[in-house]
Amino acid sequence: MEADEDGTDIRASTLKNQDLITLQSNVSVLLAEYGWYLLFVCIGVYMALQHFYKKRTQQEHSGSPGAVSDPVSVVRRQEAVEAARKRMQEEQDAKAALFLEKQREVEEEKRKQKIEKWENMKEGKSSKGSSKFTENSEEASTSTVLKPKSDKKPLRSSGYNPLSGEGGSTCAWRPGRRGPSSGG
Repeated sequence: MEADEDGTDIRASTLKNQDLITLQSNVSVLLAEYGWYLLFVCIGVYMALQHFYKKRTQQEHSGSPGAVSDPVSVVRRQEAVEAARKRMQEEQDAKAALFLEKQREVEEEKRKQKIEKWENMKEGKSSKGSSKFTENSEEASTSTVLKPKSDKKPLRSSGYNPLSGEGGSTCAWRPGRRGPSSGG
């Protein structure tokens, strides 16, 4: 074995240098062939990390459900939501009560009309006159606006229509008899 002045082995030092030289040559070949691709990949990774970092900080600073915020504002928000729900429920209950009252009035009116009709039938009076009265009162109570019926014109007011057998020509074709022919 050969030794240096320091007493180190010469082959071991040359082997270490050869490993570094081989590594350096491999890296330089890799960069020469794929350098631009590696550069673009590194830039893309950097941009993605920046994007996710900004998104994360925005979520922490905003009032998102996942973010932790002070308990006082959470309690206030919950109280406001509860008050709004209570107010909407009261409005709905009032509308329901009003609707039930209208339904009772309509039922009472119908009951009165039936009683009146029955009394008129006992006395032998006609119910046609009272039915017109009831229709008018029903129209007033329902408060729905009825549209007047429009006069519909026929599609062809005059002219030739081959299916009707009218007008247009002097001859009229009629189909023959159904059934077996008379011959024999």
